[in-house]
Amino acid sequence: MFQRFQVFGTSVLCAVTAQNTTGVNAWEPVSAALVRAQLDAVAEDLRPAAVKSGMLASTEVVRAVAAGLSAHGLRPYVLDPVMVATSGDLLVDEGAVQAIREQLVPLATLVTPNLDEAEVLLGEPVSDVDAMERAARTLVEEHGAHAALVKGGHLPGLEMVDVLFHDGTIEHFRHPRIHTTSLHGTGCTLSASIAAHLARGNSLREAVRSSLEYVYRAILTAPALGSGHGPLNHWA
Repeated sequence: MFQRFQVFGTSVLCAVTAQNTTGVNAWEPVSAALVRAQLDAVAEDLRPAAVKSGMLASTEVVRAVAAGLSAHGLRPYVLDPVMVATSGDLLVDEGAVQAIREQLVPLATLVTPNLDEAEVLLGEPVSDVDAMERAARTLVEEHGAHAALVKGGHLPGLEMVDVLFHDGTIEHFRHPRIHTTSLHGTGCTLSASIAAHLARGNSLREAVRSSLEYVYRAILTAPALGSGHGPLNHWA
């Protein structure tokens, strides 16, 4: 997907999953020591112009990532706090949630929770646009993120609303709802796209706006693979 935006993506493997479009059958975290070794290796030779993280399934892995980001001063950093798969499967242990909130959120240039993840991070319901605004403000003003994008794709209705809080200002991004089962990896695709735009020097607001438009097109033109939640069209 990074090549879609003319950037080269490097990776640090933090977990291995056994999954398909119908669900996650099993997963295991990579050891924290190996995660940190991978991060050091990338940063020392192919220093990234922007960083994003996704599934960090254990407390130890979260701490290793936080330590590595801090040690190498890696910015901008997009934190996608992946905790629940599209299929509903839980992807983190309980201690990892607290570690993400306390160690990674304060490092984040942007944190991008969906409604379920915002609820888990903040310990309160996030079920309408007003609550999304409060959640975004809380993640910035109380937990230290530079900016927060709370994704509203799980809200009912004919319109999808995403809420960005940045530089003291709330902004809504609205798109017509697409009725489809091809939603696997929407959050991962969005955060990766935002990181790619930031790496190219775009402003945070422009990176968010362009990436939301891209994900909308990627859903709209998805190839309809599998019998569950299929993947997006990353060349949209």
